[in-house]
Amino acid sequence: MEIIKIKKSDWAGGIDKSRKTYHLFGPVKHKNHHIFRQLENNIYPDMEYMSSVLSPKSVLFPQSQKILVTSADASGKACHIFTPPEQDHTPRAVIGIRPCDAKAVQLVKLNFDTKEYQDPYWCSAFEATTFVGLAVNTPSVLDFSTSAGSGPFAQEGLDVLLVDCKDHYLAKILSQKGKEFLNTAGFNEKEDPKAADQVIQQMKISAEKAICSVIQTQHLKKKTVLELYEAPFWEDIAFSCISCGTCAYVCPTCWCFDIQDETQGKTAVRFRNWDTCMPALFTRHSSGHNPRGEKIQRVRQRFMHKLKYFDDKYDQGIMCIGCGRCVEKCPVNIDIRDICNLMNAYKPEKESDAGEIKGEIK
Repeated sequence: MEIIKIKKSDWAGGIDKSRKTYHLFGPVKHKNHHIFRQLENNIYPDMEYMSSVLSPKSVLFPQSQKILVTSADASGKACHIFTPPEQDHTPRAVIGIRPCDAKAVQLVKLNFDTKEYQDPYWCSAFEATTFVGLAVNTPSVLDFSTSAGSGPFAQEGLDVLLVDCKDHYLAKILSQKGKEFLNTAGFNEKEDPKAADQVIQQMKISAEKAICSVIQTQHLKKKTVLELYEAPFWEDIAFSCISCGTCAYVCPTCWCFDIQDETQGKTAVRFRNWDTCMPALFTRHSSGHNPRGEKIQRVRQRFMHKLKYFDDKYDQGIMCIGCGRCVEKCPVNIDIRDICNLMNAYKPEKESDAGEIKGEIK
């Protein structure tokens, strides 16, 4: 284990040095919130931020991405042949990513990088990226990451974990990628690893104790799909949903996309764009048939995928990292924490004498 001390007075200079080798991405203030974006010269990551509206997943999975191009020009060699556009494989570094968002990248990786299929755009971007995390000293009231398989000081998916110690950062090196980034930035003042790690552990314990929001997931794995699929509470959950898709767009682990072709003159471009399973159009077939035409079916699909199907398929826990973005941004206050706890505690009951099945959302 190697831990580097980075004085905040040296921080900007190190960031500038790293620009010569890396494309940098980080949190910046935008109006009344923070967003992750590429850092141009003289722009530095705002390391005082609490949370970003969107996670940095767009660094690997852009909201709109050109994936193929072709031409109808008969004089060209590639006429009517789709070819990938030239890709930028310059090393990149995401600075200030929260530990739970880094965990989300690992969950998304299970979909884009498998033994059978590797998405070339996502995988090449992932290989080129170094994740420099920033521990959360003061979790928000919506943070339930510790019960969702992550935490304010979690290390999974990170190459470096930065811990804010007022006038300096302690940088815990977690991979060779992380070590190379710190060397490039000129951060090489070593701390006594044992003493520094004790400081980090104490801060970790304090941050985890500050999290008061939790979910229960221990029974989800044992429940059958049909048991939850046919539960009577889905209609109550779906009642207020307006199918806006906000929950999907702010979610760090959502990976749904649509393919769209656009033409201009004799040139055609195929784009991949973020999409969401919440509107009816998402599953509508060209025949007009829609297997999830009703809102209740789409709401049930979203939460069953996040909390049941994903774990059944990958055995990696739920498809949620407890960041709280969907809870904060949902315009009708649908709360994944309540739904998770409801699914976890649900027990099918036999029909009562009145012929009704019990089960409701509070």
